[in-house]
Amino acid sequence: MYYLVYGLLYLISLLPFFILYRISELVFLLMYHLFGYRKKVVMYNLAIAFPDKSIAERKAIARKFYLNLIDTFIETIKMISMRKTQFEDRCKMDFKEINKLISSGKSIQFHSGHQMNWEYVNWIVAKNITIPWIGIYQPISNKAINKIFYDLRAKYGTKLVATREFKSVMHSLFINQFTIGLAADQNTSPATGYWQYFFSKPAPFIMGPEKGAIKNNTAVVFVKMVKIKRGYYEYVSKVILENSADTQVGEITRLYRDFLEETINEHPDNYLWTHRRWRHEYSVEHAERWIDTRSKP
Repeated sequence: MYYLVYGLLYLISLLPFFILYRISELVFLLMYHLFGYRKKVVMYNLAIAFPDKSIAERKAIARKFYLNLIDTFIETIKMISMRKTQFEDRCKMDFKEINKLISSGKSIQFHSGHQMNWEYVNWIVAKNITIPWIGIYQPISNKAINKIFYDLRAKYGTKLVATREFKSVMHSLFINQFTIGLAADQNTSPATGYWQYFFSKPAPFIMGPEKGAIKNNTAVVFVKMVKIKRGYYEYVSKVILENSADTQVGEITRLYRDFLEETINEHPDNYLWTHRRWRHEYSVEHAERWIDTRSKP
């Protein structure tokens, strides 16, 4: 099964981008107009994030989002056969400040959101740093597809760790200088997350990234993913902290929330709106984990 699936995807990846994008547009028509994949979730999320926008404006964002999402999957398949020079032409990132941190002996924790194209950022970091680069990933249930994506993500030396294995191996990973990438905007249990406003409604945020940064006293770098034009991306890094151990509880997570809101407001169609980010309701039982500077609801 693996060789069959890989062979098919490899053949698709050999197609030039202009043909792949025509395929993407066809899939968009089916996904958005015919099947309406998670359309209610997307429109619900956009209403929370942009209550002042009209329904027509939110629908326009949704249409662009779906096309960006499908483009991301098409571009990921293209990576199977993409030449190094082709990738470097389409993907840019300045590593000057990051390399200064590495030279000073700091470990670095990269935080980003689910902006597009999130697969490219793994490659560009792996290709441009000199210390171990750790990526946390969620295994895909289909074993053949999981292996294809695992090999693709590990191509330039990324040390991949499955989410379910992370706790058992993290101590060995952090013995020496390291970098780690975390998309920390995933939904989490309301009983184990830090609570704060995310746009107009409270949502729980994963505690692990902040706790890990403080425990290991890493530098924290936020990475914004900017889509320059179709198939071309710039990843803009910003050093937020050099010594996380000096921060107070909730500070890093609040900064991360502010960063997410800023980047989403800049390019609202370039964020993953299909996640049920506000599925949990805040209640008084979560009050001890409320970290926002704004009052509880």
